[in-house]
Amino acid sequence: MSGQAYEDEFEEAPQLRRKLVRCDLRAVPEVRHAVRELLAHWGGPGRAATAELLTSELVTNALLHTAHDAVITATVGPKRVRVEVRDFVGRRPGRRGDPPEDGTHGRGLVLVRSLSDSWGVEAMGVGKVVWFELDCGQ
Repeated sequence: MSGQAYEDEFEEAPQLRRKLVRCDLRAVPEVRHAVRELLAHWGGPGRAATAELLTSELVTNALLHTAHDAVITATVGPKRVRVEVRDFVGRRPGRRGDPPEDGTHGRGLVLVRSLSDSWGVEAMGVGKVVWFELDCGQ
């Protein structure tokens, strides 16, 4: 999507923006709830739940793998939702090997890659933004 088309779609769109305090994992269910409310009337069956899941994965990664605060922004356009989590560490996220089958860690970006319509990492002046987009599915 071109920069202008992206800006046009999300201009004056409903948005959630929240600062996340480093290492405070209590923020994960709070953000999930806020995303659920933001997307209450958006998208086809299951799309809001998928956005909620993927958001919690990005938030958890930012809080677990950096020693800094982070900022989440979720923007709802007529055709898609975009969620960005910005942290203040330049290191790009990466796979840490295959997660153990019975483990609970190591699947976040695998889920984001598998379930989102698009995703990526953008370097910022300080830190990075990890983002995903989901089409409304209607």
